[in-house]
Amino acid sequence: MDHILAHIKTRAKKRIFKLVSDQSLFDTVKVDLEACVPYNPDHNLDEDSWFKIEGFSNQAFCIDLLKKVYDSKDYDDLTKENFSKIAYLFAVQGEDFYFQKITPSLFVKRKTLVFGEAAELEKSQTRLVINALPDAVYYKAADILIFKNLATISSIFVGIDELYKEATKEEVEQFLEEPFIGTSNGYSVDKVSKPNRKRIGLAMKTLENMSPDDKTNMLEYIDGYCEQKLKFDQQNQKFEISTDEDLKLLVYGIEQRFYTTPFGKEKRCANSVTTMG
Repeated sequence: MDHILAHIKTRAKKRIFKLVSDQSLFDTVKVDLEACVPYNPDHNLDEDSWFKIEGFSNQAFCIDLLKKVYDSKDYDDLTKENFSKIAYLFAVQGEDFYFQKITPSLFVKRKTLVFGEAAELEKSQTRLVINALPDAVYYKAADILIFKNLATISSIFVGIDELYKEATKEEVEQFLEEPFIGTSNGYSVDKVSKPNRKRIGLAMKTLENMSPDDKTNMLEYIDGYCEQKLKFDQQNQKFEISTDEDLKLLVYGIEQRFYTTPFGKEKRCANSVTTMG
């Protein structure tokens, strides 16, 4: 049996309550889990794509609800006075869990005309708007969570925002001290933008897995694509970074985002990258 439940904002230990039984809240979301994109904060999703986190029940930010066997008898019905306290909804549909974050703007109270056999004026009642798509879906059998926007679900899965955590000041300083980087024009850690701090976190992981030969090839690759935009000292094997845009190009190069079109031979930079295999 399907159920619709609510997690409410309260200091009490009991926070999850039943709303509706024997009904589905969302249309079934059918996706190819293999085609979903492992979460990357610098990836721009296509309209019909989803991010995924595999082995979700083993993550520190997985909620207890998903770690145990669901039993509707464990939850009481939500009382009227607590309707306005709903923080998020989740629907148990088959073995899967569908989530929607609730914000004040989703509570609507207005008169409406209802068209049935005849037009009828319906008095104002508080309604809660349900989105066409859930904010997240947890497929229990596969132990995979899919979602579109990490910020949207960060209040549901507390701590999940660590996946897009910016590099710390110390990490940025460490990155700027890489032997192939030289700063100029007063550019320093304090001038590194928030988006670049996120990119640096990813770039540092990439560098950790590179051999010395890989790094040499990387410098040649970046210089080949950015020679008009980034100054490269061949003798000292250093890129001169004087602006935040310089740093972004360098990080994109480390992530191998530059490519040449096979027919027009046009040099381009990919805003998002999906591994094909």
